[in-house]
Amino acid sequence: MKISRTRALRGPNLWSRNTAIESIVHCPPEEQDVSHLAGFEDRLRARFPSVGLLQAQGSGQTLALAHVLETVALTLQAQAGCTVTFSRTHATLEPGTYQVVVEYTEEAVGRLAVERAEQLITAALNDTPFDAAAAIAELHDLDEDERMGPSTGSIVDAAVARGIPFRRLTAGSLVQLGWGSKARRIQAAEVDQTSAVAESIAQDKDLTKRLLHAAGVPVPLGRPATDVEDAWTVALEVGLPVVLKPQDGNQGKGVTVNITTRAQLEAAYATALEYGEVMVERFLPGHDFRLLVVGHQLVAAARREPPQVVGDGQHTIRELVELVNQDPRRGTGHGTALTKVRLDDIAIARIATEGLTPESVPVQGQRVVLRNNANLSTGGSATDVTDDVHPEVAARAIEAAQTIGLHICGVDVVCESVLRPLEEQSGGIVEVNAAPGLRMHLAPSFGKARNVGVPMVDQLFHAHDDGRIPVVAVTGTNGKTTTTRLITHLFTSHGLRVGMTNTDGVYVNGRQIDSGDCSGPKSARNVLFHPEVDAAVLECARGGILREGLGFDRCQVAVVTNVGAGDHLGLNFITTVEDVAVLKRVIAQNVAATGYGVLNAADPHVAAMAGVCPGQVIFFAADRHHPVMATHRAQGNRVVYVDGDAIVAAESSWRETIPLRDIPITRNGSIGFQVENVMASVAAAWAAGLPWKTIHRGLSSFVNDSDNAPGRFNIMDYKGATLIADYGHNPDAMRALVAAVQALPAHRRSVVISGAGDRRDEDIREQTVILGAAFDDAILYQDAAQRGRDDGEVMALLREGLQGAERTRHVEEVRGEFLAIDTALARLNPGDLCLVLVDQVEEALAHLAQRCSEG
Repeated sequence: MKISRTRALRGPNLWSRNTAIESIVHCPPEEQDVSHLAGFEDRLRARFPSVGLLQAQGSGQTLALAHVLETVALTLQAQAGCTVTFSRTHATLEPGTYQVVVEYTEEAVGRLAVERAEQLITAALNDTPFDAAAAIAELHDLDEDERMGPSTGSIVDAAVARGIPFRRLTAGSLVQLGWGSKARRIQAAEVDQTSAVAESIAQDKDLTKRLLHAAGVPVPLGRPATDVEDAWTVALEVGLPVVLKPQDGNQGKGVTVNITTRAQLEAAYATALEYGEVMVERFLPGHDFRLLVVGHQLVAAARREPPQVVGDGQHTIRELVELVNQDPRRGTGHGTALTKVRLDDIAIARIATEGLTPESVPVQGQRVVLRNNANLSTGGSATDVTDDVHPEVAARAIEAAQTIGLHICGVDVVCESVLRPLEEQSGGIVEVNAAPGLRMHLAPSFGKARNVGVPMVDQLFHAHDDGRIPVVAVTGTNGKTTTTRLITHLFTSHGLRVGMTNTDGVYVNGRQIDSGDCSGPKSARNVLFHPEVDAAVLECARGGILREGLGFDRCQVAVVTNVGAGDHLGLNFITTVEDVAVLKRVIAQNVAATGYGVLNAADPHVAAMAGVCPGQVIFFAADRHHPVMATHRAQGNRVVYVDGDAIVAAESSWRETIPLRDIPITRNGSIGFQVENVMASVAAAWAAGLPWKTIHRGLSSFVNDSDNAPGRFNIMDYKGATLIADYGHNPDAMRALVAAVQALPAHRRSVVISGAGDRRDEDIREQTVILGAAFDDAILYQDAAQRGRDDGEVMALLREGLQGAERTRHVEEVRGEFLAIDTALARLNPGDLCLVLVDQVEEALAHLAQRCSEG
């Protein structure tokens, strides 16, 4: 068995809506039926007993090693704690070649799972050792490192529950919620509303305390110390016992509490100094509480206890710590509900004050505190007390957050009880935190868990706001780029800042920010990331969907223009028109339930997609009497069609009419494929809720020139002859172009053509067969990039298509696109027509523009 390619499908894809790893797996004949591999399954299960049932999907299929790879890779992830359930193995038309698809939650974990699954299968084949437990532990640890921490995860989960999309911007905790101009950003429990000034104040404990004191919030006395001697002076000024901590610190690092002697203070000063300037404060007796404030409300509160063990009269303190750390909720870092207790120098120094060592055996019930501070990050625990907080205590916490300017704030309070006001018990606020950890509230050691992510998302997004901008996805074999540009123009006419991706580049609010073929998911994500985008119109080509899936989870409108045979058949296991249709329908499958699929009723492959569209459907076709159109309209649904000299949008008895003479791109309706593009665009704008006045105005102002729609039936004048430049490159496009050109008057017609090397031989030949029936002269040239073909191979196929042509009598071969254009122009007379099928779109259009200006 050999894996020739592995790639991550990071969005909805051909196989499912789940993120997945897709591997191309080759199995020799003897590995295409596992039952012929004597003892293999027994050896596999001996190494990995949890593998589960091994079976091929579908009737009549034999169980190949590729199917085993699928099952093992999925099971390894599940055993490592990943929530994965989907997998599939598809046998391609190439004997022994399979597409293996396995869901993942973290890409790195999914890739590693496939690698370890392959190694396990190899070990079972060769009867060599394999440590499945170690592989699972490795995957588990990697998942812990890769996935979002509990604080970030809780906020993202709350956002997803409201339908808000998200995107991780870094491997850490920086996340974007929402799209475009509606997007917000968080970093763990920090939100983009909070200013850097407020966070800077929160990091300065002395400044924070002075501001709170000025606002009437109870705080302990104290100030920063310049050295040990000054620290002791401060301690005597405020009164022992005291607390020493870094002035700019977090997670309890360098904090020592309840200091009563000069020796303790000197040791504590040295510890705190490692983290920066040292702060000395009066020690407040009582319990350590964390109050979580979001906006103008207290959403959770917890009493924190320092890390500790309880003696049983048998085990040493060291052994008791090891027993406590066996709790599955405890781990390293912030990925688990609790943190492992550390028996380090700080803990050893703490127990030494009670005359204990790590080897001491505490008596039954003896409580041994290992640290003075109660932070969860150092192994502490938490008990939820949200329902116990007195309104006055909550009010002081909210005042503290607002005084500093924090929208999300962890307020540390020391007092005997939160049941009474702080002023009644000499309690106080000892610290505010700009990026509070949420673990103690999400999964407290004791008490009720609080879903604090919900109020945080409510702070960022108003009720009923899902953070989404209108997203229109466009796909099809032909017409998708023009349709994408026209829909963008309609949205722009409504005053929206539009982000657009297509095969020409990425555009935001009319400005090109990237060039080249940008019809893939990466460009789509970049548009949805852009803060100046109010709506997105995204061309979704087959290559991007195959390579990585969609760049979004769902769209408001999905437009499928058509499905043709010339759409790169034979590449990436897409061999039939039906395969292309299954691939293109991915965007229809991922329409929002409240959205629309805009489908070509005249194309049976496209019309059938209505059955998988979660939203409603608008059908379009020139013939309103088409059975699909007639049935859909009779059912009271939306349709767009041609009636005489106008395009009509209809729903039940309601109609909106747009005269074709008011739509320049159609040339009074004479260019059939442009009429289809307009119908699709009108339906998309209707589905998105644009006003009809805007749609009329946008259609009348859209000009199909080389600036607005480069390479899309751009018409120019050259010395009285008509030049048409187009990027058509498949048989369906040739048929549409021939129909459009025949509607234009001309004395003599010529065509300049090349062929894309990544098409099937029959598709390249068919292009010139079609053109040969409509043009008098043909000039053939070779593309700049042959896309895997030998030199001259494409030219030979084009010549074959012209053999026995109905009309073409003169055929000439020219080396180079620009030379071919100049050759054709030199033969033109006034009244002639020349169709130039360009390869290098931008350069060729510039060349044509220069020649026309010279003429």
